Amino acid sequence: MNIAFFLTPKSDVVYETQNSTMRQVIERMEYHKYTAVPIIDEKGRYVGTLTEGDLLRKLKNTPELSIKDTSSIKVCDIPRKVINKPVFIDASMESLINLAINQNFVPVIDDNGVFIGIIKRSDIINYFYNFVVKPERETLLKSSCTNAK
Repeated sequence: MNIAFFLTPKSDVVYETQNSTMRQVIERMEYHKYTAVPIIDEKGRYVGTLTEGDLLRKLKNTPELSIKDTSSIKVCDIPRKVINKPVFIDASMESLINLAINQNFVPVIDDNGVFIGIIKRSDIINYFYNFVVKPERETLLKSSCTNAK
């Protein structure tokens, strides 16, 4: 199976640029109820993922910083604790699943490192539930009903 089947394209993804402000990211994450967003550079390349934890650590470790002042902090100036690794669009399902185990979403890049979208862990789980677990369960239920007669 090709991982592109699971791709949510960049046009449908909420992401930020390195030049966005901390305030913009906070507001966008709050509005969409996200806990993390991909970050891209001015050439569209994936550079990392910014999490709520990163934002909270920045606030905690900068005592003089108020919410009002977050408009002056650029995303590129916020340290990121976790490195969310991307996959190439031609990656194997095994590579994708290995990353999805520890990431809510896996950024997808092309051969030049340009961000083309994400694959959500929930989409992978739903697919396997609907096309693997559910049919097996239904088969077991049918066979147990047949055996009971």
